[in-house]
Amino acid sequence: MRGTTRVKWVVGVAVLGLAATACGSSSDDKKDDKGGGGGSNGLPAGYYSAYSTDPQNGIQPANSNETGGFYALQLMFRGLYTYDSKTGQPVPAMAQSVDSTDSTNYTVKIKPGWTFHNGEPVTAKSYVDAWNWGALSTSKQINASWFSLIEGYDAVHPKDGAPTAKEMTGLKLVDDNTFTIKLTQPVSSFKSRLGYVVYAPLPQEFYKDPEKYGNAPIGNGPFQLDTANGGWDHKKSITVKRYDKYAGDDKAKSAGVRLSVYTTYDAGYTALRDNKLDVIDQIPTSAVGSYKKDLGERAIEAPQFSIQKIAFPLYDAAWGAPGKEKVRQGISMAIDRASIVKALYKGAEQPATDWLAPNIPGYSKDITGDLTKYDPVKAKQLIEAGGGIPGGKFTIATNADGPHKEWVTAVCNSINESLKTQACEPKLYPEFSVARKDISGHKMTGAYRTGWKADYPFPDNFLADVYFTGAASNDSGYSSPAFDDLAKRAMAASDQTEGVNLWKQAEQQMAKDVPSIPLWYYVTKAGSSTKVSNVQFDPYGNPVFTEVTVK
Repeated sequence: MRGTTRVKWVVGVAVLGLAATACGSSSDDKKDDKGGGGGSNGLPAGYYSAYSTDPQNGIQPANSNETGGFYALQLMFRGLYTYDSKTGQPVPAMAQSVDSTDSTNYTVKIKPGWTFHNGEPVTAKSYVDAWNWGALSTSKQINASWFSLIEGYDAVHPKDGAPTAKEMTGLKLVDDNTFTIKLTQPVSSFKSRLGYVVYAPLPQEFYKDPEKYGNAPIGNGPFQLDTANGGWDHKKSITVKRYDKYAGDDKAKSAGVRLSVYTTYDAGYTALRDNKLDVIDQIPTSAVGSYKKDLGERAIEAPQFSIQKIAFPLYDAAWGAPGKEKVRQGISMAIDRASIVKALYKGAEQPATDWLAPNIPGYSKDITGDLTKYDPVKAKQLIEAGGGIPGGKFTIATNADGPHKEWVTAVCNSINESLKTQACEPKLYPEFSVARKDISGHKMTGAYRTGWKADYPFPDNFLADVYFTGAASNDSGYSSPAFDDLAKRAMAASDQTEGVNLWKQAEQQMAKDVPSIPLWYYVTKAGSSTKVSNVQFDPYGNPVFTEVTVK
């Protein structure tokens, strides 16, 4: 259905009709992804194909925070830790030990014998140089704030003006295999953070020409870029091959992988169903009701640490003005989450009651209070009290190449029916990367859909990394001194119970401010072709690329 089409909200009926007519046939047509071609056909022997999105930026650790860039980095890089594919808990990769007695000062020892794909040894300097470069404001990396906990970050990345240093004082080399980290405050989750790709090492070749490197990355992971078979063919595919000298425990069980780009998830699903694509990480809404029957044993359903939300551009005067939090509260209460997930997702998803996903420490079934309860009468009252929807129109932006336009339309239908208006309608971007440029560039003038897949299993990741002032993924521009203070104290807490209580207080502040609207929690609904086996998805919703076996 076109984003400008208005359909009266009738619980179940309108949504089911939308799901059935979203594409030309019953089942044809990513952290949200894309596509344009590729698949099993034409791959070298022992390779398999997987659905992905074209990276928003060059493939380098500090400049990717969306699914396409992350998948490429996950294939080609490893840091100090990785995450267990079953539990999601951090496990050592290159780390021999990461020791601290106070959660502020850390001594890191890396395992010897690791090399980058060009043969260069991975040393402690490979980490220290990469982190310093990623943090430097003149490097213009979107993940720079992930280093803000390290002492000296303010000098290399000041809020205003040029940096006064190029290296953070909190990083010190000890020897080839040892370096130390000093943080600005205790952070109990810091070791768990170190599995995120932003903390990966870089070879010296990177610094010669970072832009060139971003198009042909050299990592230290289980796969390396396969330039002989296409490498990164922008907007079409990324092809990697097994790195036989990889020193990690999670060695690849296939000869290679092609991340294939499709125009829609419906097209990707059709290719998977017809054995022209081997792994897909999301089933399109149009096929949710039929994919288990279509795929049989090839269908996959698994728990996932993720949440779907609507966010607001609080940097825009119309949405960020005092009092507009009441409008945002009212919009949230105009959404009938239970009916939407029942109709579109057959009840597999769970309506959200927290900005945290289930199974994350501190998750609660009532932290949002009335904010996520369907109440059309109170919704209308709050919106009127807040001065009304800015301009009388409310758009929700999403990418047309992902499985989102159906639910965005359903949410708008619910809002319109609740408020007895036609104020809400979807705004469709043709591609995920195009939408991301406007979102990360703070160019939005209306609301936009935003999801979050955990990077590590702590509330810090769902809250501080998204809503702390200036955080890398704080796309809305939310800034609350009260929230920031509670977040700092929660991260510093040595006792998990104390930390969770502080995070709950921080979320209570968010429930007043409403920087985003929690909608529902996802489960992984995925699939594979008959040409591969041992296809698994981790609790973060990511394919376990190294485990896939080609038959």
